[in-house]
Amino acid sequence: MNYIFLIIGFALLIKGADFFVEGSSNIAKALKVSPLLIGLTIVAFGTSSPEATVSIAAALDGSAGVALGNVVGSNIFNITLVVGLTALINPLKVENETIRKEIPFTLVASITLLVVISDISLQFLSENFISRGDGFILLLFFTIFLYYIFEVARKSRDQLKEESSASEPISWGKNSLLTIAGLAAIIFGGDIVVDNATSIALSFGMSETLVGLTIVAVGTSLPELITSITAAIKKQSDIAIGNIVGSNIFNILFVLGTASVISPLAVDSKIFIDVVLMIILTGVLLIFSRTNFKVGKVEGFFLVIAYVAYAVYIILRN
Repeated sequence: MNYIFLIIGFALLIKGADFFVEGSSNIAKALKVSPLLIGLTIVAFGTSSPEATVSIAAALDGSAGVALGNVVGSNIFNITLVVGLTALINPLKVENETIRKEIPFTLVASITLLVVISDISLQFLSENFISRGDGFILLLFFTIFLYYIFEVARKSRDQLKEESSASEPISWGKNSLLTIAGLAAIIFGGDIVVDNATSIALSFGMSETLVGLTIVAVGTSLPELITSITAAIKKQSDIAIGNIVGSNIFNILFVLGTASVISPLAVDSKIFIDVVLMIILTGVLLIFSRTNFKVGKVEGFFLVIAYVAYAVYIILRN
């Protein structure tokens, strides 16, 4: 029965992503804002809702390892496998603004996370924690990011209005319904996949820690993967790259910020290697993006191999 539900979950994810990308890109055109902005906001926050749900629920249950591991694991998955597979399907064009501001902001968010979890090294405390104070700092950074997005949206809207005074009318009802129904299918489908894949994995004797680092992290990132691949197939590379960058910022600043404000998160020493790796991989993505303003198939292949190597490493480590 688990296998049947697993197939149903994947079907919901794939069809939901198709509706979600179509509806959100049409709304972007109607609102006269760039698809990149829709990717950074509506699409990114929507596809990150499984990470938010899992991590906040884990914080409420006192499972700090799941909350932190899920976010870091998901971000590494996004940077490597999601970007890599998407680029292999269709090379990802990267806007100059994304290279100069959005990806560096992701790098700043990742470094901030490393700083707030380093209590023993930096503050000479007996344990590493993401405290409530740290959580408020992360949420403050998230507020700054939202302000930046608001300013970019305003400038983008003014620019697009100047470029085209007339635009084709769109059906607001239809596209809003497509976007909402698509997002609901993505979230529900992702939940079904995570639950049933976890049950199957545990039945094969995998540890809960390993399941959390692999299946839960990958499962909650399936919406990003399916949505970005669908966007790439539809030649909406702005939505694809915006989705990945926006999701990683949202995961670190909003998800961990909210989770730690609810309940301070104890930090497992093993996670430091993963966080440092996440920072390095974000830097690699920035370098790749600067080469001809796109992430090509060769870079995509490298990122896929990097994830396979990371997956082998965490399985052997645990």
